[in-house]
Amino acid sequence: MDIWNKARTSQVSQIYGTLIFLGLTVYFLLMYAIGAVHIIGLRFLNVIIMLAGVYYAVLQYRRTHNGEISYFRTLTLGTATAFIGSTTFGIFLFFFLKFEGNLMESIRQNEEIGHYLNPYIATCVVMMEGVISGFGLSYLLGNYMKTKEATVSQGGKIPVADKNGQYTTTSYVK
Repeated sequence: MDIWNKARTSQVSQIYGTLIFLGLTVYFLLMYAIGAVHIIGLRFLNVIIMLAGVYYAVLQYRRTHNGEISYFRTLTLGTATAFIGSTTFGIFLFFFLKFEGNLMESIRQNEEIGHYLNPYIATCVVMMEGVISGFGLSYLLGNYMKTKEATVSQGGKIPVADKNGQYTTTSYVK
């Protein structure tokens, strides 16, 4: 079975979400090994990993759908991919913080809100940050990449608001 040619959104998001997880995990372990985990500016590279995963997921979907993807599909695919990558990385990070101990204690001592943090809260924040950044990146990619035109509502009428906020319908002319 050739999973790279499957046309289902869930499989594309699972594959590229797993690749995002692997990228984030390798990057985290590398930064941990060299002692650079506390440098906040290096978190920007997480966005690069997330962007690469979401971008290639959208390209894969377009490749399997005759070169077409809708704007909404770009948003949903990118967000689902980011969700899978961020959630699995969050699970890894939870177990790492729970069983390693030194990193969580260092965070508690060195951060302003550290005394409020525990592995549950820290990983929840990392997961939410990943999903939100994935949605933002999907939004930007949807505007940057060529997507199909938006569909017109049934009946060929487009709702248009006037200066007072009242909606009227206009015929769609192509």
